[in-house]
Parts: sequence; structure tokens; C-alpha cells
Amino acid sequence: MNITEKLSLVSEKLEELRKEDNTLSLFGASRHQYKLNKVIDEKQVHQFEVSHQITLPDEYRAFILEIGDGGAGPYYGLQRLEDSLFEDLDYKVEGEFVNPSIPFPFDSAWNMEFQGDDEDDDAYREFQERYFSSEWETGVLRLSNFGCGAFLNLVVNGKEKGNMWVDDRRSDGGIYPDSFFEQTTRTSFLDWYLLWLNHSLIKLKNTKAAYQ
Repeated sequence: MNITEKLSLVSEKLEELRKEDNTLSLFGASRHQYKLNKVIDEKQVHQFEVSHQITLPDEYRAFILEIGDGGAGPYYGLQRLEDSLFEDLDYKVEGEFVNPSIPFPFDSAWNMEFQGDDEDDDAYREFQERYFSSEWETGVLRLSNFGCGAFLNLVVNGKEKGNMWVDDRRSDGGIYPDSFFEQTTRTSFLDWYLLWLNHSLIKLKNTKAAYQ
């Protein structure tokens, strides 16, 4: 499918999901309520791209221009474009941002393990500072909050541009290509969004069938 066809399918399936889950029973639905924010215009997108020295991936760019600038989406929903710069989506502290202008440093799953003495507080503190360094947060936008400190990132700069990755360091999981919907290949933004819609609709169908 091309981008136009994917966007049409997104709109169709989101409307279906909105009707099927009218009690907002699925995870995160009570937060975003299947509502989309207003789209933003080409000028705003261009200003963002120039400011951060990037070009947004085509699928995501089309989504925020034609569907909505955040709102309904996987987990606790999609962030607005401007909010996707926050380093921590739970607290959104001004001045603490990811840096999309520097290329994303990974092309395969990454993690670190503490190799020192568990009783060596100084060594562990140094490890923590290294593990949670902002140098691992470059080249991405944080699009969605999974909860428990895990964030879904869209790579916007580097070899993995256009693919969805997970920052799961707060649960010691490292940083890795998204596979939460059991996909085994790299996932683009719209494919990721459609996976969420399809999995959600299947879950609702199975739940209803179990009670019939």
C-alpha cells in the first residue's frame, strides 16, 4: 500500500475501533478516548524540520498533516509533534529534550549490564549515568508512552529513519526495534499504527466472543 491508501485505512479502522470500544475498555483508551488532535499545517512542519535540522519520515509527516497531530494511538496515545521532543513523557520537564538533529546511534538492539561489584556505589552510579546518558536518545521523536518508563520512538535521523524503536532502559531492557505487536521485521510509523488498530479490534472481538 502507498501512503494515501494507508491513511485511508487508518481513518476507516480508527472509526470502527471508536464504535466498537464505546466503553473505552482497552489499555490507554480512557486517556485518549480515540480522539485526534487537529492537524497542523505545512508551515508548522517545515519550521519544526528547519529548527531541528531534519526531514520527518514521509508516513509520519502525512499523518500529522492529514489525520491529526497526536491523540488517539497505541498505549496512552500519540504525542503532539512539539511534545515528542520531551525526554520523559511522564513528567515533560522544560529543558529536558531529546535531540533529533544528531543521528540515531543504533541499527540493532542495544543494552548494557553492570559488571562491577554490587556493593560499589560509586561504580554503580557511574554505570547509571552512562546507561541513561542522553547520547542514546538522539535522532528520535518520542511518539508514545507505553507506561512503566518505556517510550515508543520514531527514528527521524540516521540509518533507521522511519522505523519504530523502544526505549526500555528504565526496566533494564535497553533500546531495541519495536516488537510489542509481535512483528518480526522493522516497522514504519503507519504500519505500527495499523498494527495497533488491528490488534485492538481483534482483542475486542475475542473478548466479546468469550462472553457470548
